Amino acid sequence: MNISDPVGDMLTRIRNAQMRGQTRVISPASKMRVRVLNVLQEEGYIRGFAEVEKDGRSNLEIELKYYDGSPVIQEIKRVSKPGRRVYSSVNDIPLVRNGLGISILSTSKGVMSDNVARTENVGGEIICRVF
Repeated sequence: MNISDPVGDMLTRIRNAQMRGQTRVISPASKMRVRVLNVLQEEGYIRGFAEVEKDGRSNLEIELKYYDGSPVIQEIKRVSKPGRRVYSSVNDIPLVRNGLGISILSTSKGVMSDNVARTENVGGEIICRVF
């Protein structure tokens, strides 16, 4: 099956699994997905992830995080889509819920959260926002 937006597919799988109360979700592996998951893990939104081999294909097993029975990720939304890319300079990176959430950006220095992008003084494509 050909997916036109792999990162959006992964975010939807995470959102759906958390609505169902599942602890793990499996998504096909790619370098971009691993980079986004690294940022989510560094910021404390997921417990972790591992790359597993199944039927000759590489998959990512994502371990979701809950606090008092409710998911840590309350909202995860794709901002820049294949049909409409959204870019931001370092001065215009939006705050998510007055700084309580994060935006994940793809910059010239790699994939990073909005706070790290501000300290590195780089802008880029806003991949998604998480709260």
